[in-house]
Amino acid sequence: MKKLALLFLMLCSIQAFAQKKTPLPHGMVFGKKPKDVPPIPAAKLETLMGGKIRQTTAIVGKILKVKKEQGGWFDIDAGNGRIIEAHFADYNIKLPAAIASRTVIIEGVAQRQLIADDEQHLAGDTAVGKKQHQAKVNPKERITFEVQGLMVDK
Repeated sequence: MKKLALLFLMLCSIQAFAQKKTPLPHGMVFGKKPKDVPPIPAAKLETLMGGKIRQTTAIVGKILKVKKEQGGWFDIDAGNGRIIEAHFADYNIKLPAAIASRTVIIEGVAQRQLIADDEQHLAGDTAVGKKQHQAKVNPKERITFEVQGLMVDK
């Protein structure tokens, strides 16, 4: 009888630990709360930037996956098969993996990868005149986003 009671107690405790975690609530904030700047859709970020290399803005988009929880490294869907790689400026922020496939509002700095005209990726701009490097924006490169604040929307 004691063994049966012990078995029943163990089964109940296993069931209790197997419960799903509560989902992230709407309005949950990581980092600084995004300001009252109206966010643009992530798909329109490239057109907003135009030829600019860096742009401070707020965007709304769906998180595809969390690459690294510590430091908050994640990918956002930018439409048409494009991806925006994002991470927090503050490494102390831990982003849960459960936030994947949620719509979020993020605020921060979007930037394109620069490639020098002679294909030297780390070329400096110390030369003057003809030897000075001209920065080209490669439209096929991914945009990176340094996040200051993130808020769960949906």
